[in-house]
Amino acid sequence: MVLLTIVGGLYYLKLPNRHRAIIKTKIYHGLGIVDERWNIEPSDTAIRLVTPTLVIDNIYKSMEGPKVTRSFRLDDSRSDLIYITSFQTKSLSTNEVDQLSNDYICHTNIDFYDGEHYSKWNLSHRIGEQYPRLTSMSHGIEAYEFPKGFGFPVFTDENLFLSTQSLNHNIVGDPFTIKHGVTIGFKEFDNDLKPLMSKTTFIMLPYDSDNPFEGPTDNNPNMCLPVETKNHSYVNADGTSLSGHWVIFPGKATYSYDITEQLHLKDSTTLHAAATHLHPFAESLSLRNKTKDSTLFTALAENYKDKIGLKSVSYFSTEEGIMLYPDQDYELVLKTNNTTYVNQDMMASMFLFLYDKEMDEKLKSYKTIK
Repeated sequence: MVLLTIVGGLYYLKLPNRHRAIIKTKIYHGLGIVDERWNIEPSDTAIRLVTPTLVIDNIYKSMEGPKVTRSFRLDDSRSDLIYITSFQTKSLSTNEVDQLSNDYICHTNIDFYDGEHYSKWNLSHRIGEQYPRLTSMSHGIEAYEFPKGFGFPVFTDENLFLSTQSLNHNIVGDPFTIKHGVTIGFKEFDNDLKPLMSKTTFIMLPYDSDNPFEGPTDNNPNMCLPVETKNHSYVNADGTSLSGHWVIFPGKATYSYDITEQLHLKDSTTLHAAATHLHPFAESLSLRNKTKDSTLFTALAENYKDKIGLKSVSYFSTEEGIMLYPDQDYELVLKTNNTTYVNQDMMASMFLFLYDKEMDEKLKSYKTIK
């Protein structure tokens, strides 16, 4: 037992901060040291999910903090079609009432099960086409809603998946506890509402798979320095290793990535909403039409001046919409300014909500599906 404890302790000490947080959270919840229960409160127009207690006992940069996950349904007592229209996440005291600083929110992801979702509408060709992320709320943009007249259609007894992660860039000292309160708003089925589909787009940068932590060199100036190679790492059709989570060096920089393949547009459609996930020291993330050399939308990020963190990030919402075309190319352009004297980490994602014409045709003929 002593030997196992020593070996286990040495193994634990070698783990990165993110993995230590996972282990500690499981121990805290498994032993009942802190509240491990979810509090789920459904209503006719929304569902509120309050997480188990999360212990903040360290500096946790983006993607490192304690997190919890679970599947849920909007209302499993009925099987009615509704439209999801809004999202909000808050940092709460453990009394589940008092709001704390949203600086303790890294991100809150909401996914759907594409096999279940598309099978209900005889849209099986969509299953596995892309990762079924509905949206993400994150540091600086903790709440937003779709424009009037639009929503994401799901059934109330359909399975969804929630993952929410904490953040702490600045507070050191004694451990403290928080919870996250996540609210998803929805409206009952209405023929006048238009359906949206979600497209997740994000910047990926190349790195040398043989020497991944060497970073950019004189011979390979376009290579990035990935934070790690086990997560957020990809390989494109040419066999190039890409990272969606990389290091930014002190000073200003600009990064871009072609997202035409990620959009995978089959027909012309309109963009009606966009939300971003950025890390501190980002200044802006723009969606650009490369073919027309025009900027469609720029999310502006305001950083705190007296501490590390994002004070706010703007988002996009319009009833009119912006046209996107399958025969044109699009890109994301990120501008950063690392005002510290040390390396920092960065991610840049944009969740785009497009009018879903194919789904709209299904909804027009909808009566009862069970």
